[in-house]
Amino acid sequence: MDPIKVDFTGKGGNKKKEIVIPPERAAFKLIISIVGTLLISAVIYYVMLPPMNPKAMEFYFFIGLVFATFIALSAVTTKAFAKPEYIPYLKKQSVVPGVAIGVLVLVVLAGLVVSSVVFRAKGYSRLMDPKPGKFTEEIEKQDAESYASIPRLDESAAANLANKELGTLKDLGKVSQFTVYPLYTQINYQGKPVRVSTLQYASIIKWLTNRSEGLPGYIIIDMANQTTEFKETKGMMYSPSEHFGRLLKRHLRFQYPGFIFAEPTFEIDENGKPYWICARLDKTIGLFGGTDVVGAVLVDPFDGSTAYHTIKELKEKPDLKWLDRIYSSTLLVEQYDYFGKYRGGFWNSVLGQKEVQITTDGYNYVAKDDDVYLYTGVTSITSDESIIGFILINQRTKNAIFYSVEGTTENSAMSAAEGKVKDKAYTASFPLLINVSNQPTYFMALKDNNQVNQNFAMVNVEQFNKIFVVGDSLEDCLTQYLQAMKNVGIKVDIDVEDIDENNNGNGGTEDKTKTVTAVIEDIRTAVKAGESVYYFKLAGKEVYYSIAASKAEAAVILNKGDTVTFEFKADDIEKSIIPLSSLKAGE
Repeated sequence: MDPIKVDFTGKGGNKKKEIVIPPERAAFKLIISIVGTLLISAVIYYVMLPPMNPKAMEFYFFIGLVFATFIALSAVTTKAFAKPEYIPYLKKQSVVPGVAIGVLVLVVLAGLVVSSVVFRAKGYSRLMDPKPGKFTEEIEKQDAESYASIPRLDESAAANLANKELGTLKDLGKVSQFTVYPLYTQINYQGKPVRVSTLQYASIIKWLTNRSEGLPGYIIIDMANQTTEFKETKGMMYSPSEHFGRLLKRHLRFQYPGFIFAEPTFEIDENGKPYWICARLDKTIGLFGGTDVVGAVLVDPFDGSTAYHTIKELKEKPDLKWLDRIYSSTLLVEQYDYFGKYRGGFWNSVLGQKEVQITTDGYNYVAKDDDVYLYTGVTSITSDESIIGFILINQRTKNAIFYSVEGTTENSAMSAAEGKVKDKAYTASFPLLINVSNQPTYFMALKDNNQVNQNFAMVNVEQFNKIFVVGDSLEDCLTQYLQAMKNVGIKVDIDVEDIDENNNGNGGTEDKTKTVTAVIEDIRTAVKAGESVYYFKLAGKEVYYSIAASKAEAAVILNKGDTVTFEFKADDIEKSIIPLSSLKAGE
């Protein structure tokens, strides 16, 4: 008998229905495919940790991977690619998961369309509702006491100090076991602006040898006096640098499988107890648009206990007002940009662009009413050379205030400050906005390549072409700035003589000073804001020491070869030009 010929190619002259030939032990192989899919999906879930929430893109990607895994395992168990006669069977077995994947793709595409800003511009513009404010009435003026407590460190400078503080771990025998976790949250702590950061394991090997004890503490960086402190605690067992069940993200996911979380932040309460603050997000426009915070989970890093609070509770409960950062900076900037661009509709943002505005490139933080406010300039979308105002947004409540002020952008101010010291190649930190005699003023530090503050600069926002100065110290900088304002007829209300840089708003915390006695090797002078400043180089020293004649009249009569004793702040020891607190001639 001639063998039966079956054309599996489908290229015959007459299209015939494919003959489905199941493989041997088809039912068993189907079970293997299903069980294998479940096991592999469990591993994928354990690694990916997607929220089981239809408003999360990761949810659809994970479900798609599950169906794709089943198809792949079916192909392996049936050996369809090695035996073409089983391909029709594989196709039939893949119909349901294939259709499911197609449905998922359609849902995602439809979700993107209904969430698109093109159709929902008004909804996006209402995510934030800024109120107008008056700068001179609502932004507290700097006085002689509060000026000394202005934050002088940005995040990179704070990180530099935090890494140096790791030497404290020598006393614990742990100096090489940990590094600083690269997240420096700025908060108000006991009335002071500080940044806090926990530690992380230096490597997987260091995790294996230290995991039973946990992380030994956290670091506080004082933004005003530029000092750091390591706070030793009992072992913190839950963090983003952990593994397996103690990984913070996994710990949260298993307790709150449907929550969409923002990146967790590290904070401490007024008693110094640390917490992980994990904001819960929701998509409020369509399926995927309008990201907003609807609550937060507070995680105890020691025992992993959690407590969920709604956004209303976070804003109103007195025992939660120590929290400073519920809304991330990027989310707040994004929401204000939606307001500025789309309040006149989508097409106005593209064509007419009437009253369309966006934030400038960068942001900083301002302490106000015991909360932390994000600050950034606002500019017209048609001009990036000047601002039309600036916005302050409360990072705990999302309350936003817009102040109408015309002037230069932060980047222009930074360039002006860097231009003053271009021979030293210092870089400016992103400006902090302060009120000096009712004048909106950019304040910034100028840092060397080691992220150490060497100078300070102040630029008047409105009269930036006339009033911008660079000083060796805060006092020197403010002295020049006040004089520059006087020169253009602006009335000032700060007496420089009352300023004590050593009083950082800590109730008179004792400041560490250093003294040096040596012979003068070189003397140079310069005039700053109409005042003579003297620069001395001592024998055996590579740096110069500076002091204004108004602070030490003896500086005027000193000569090369004279023996002098200089006093200066210990924190300034790494500067290339060290500002003096006092000088004395003779031994």
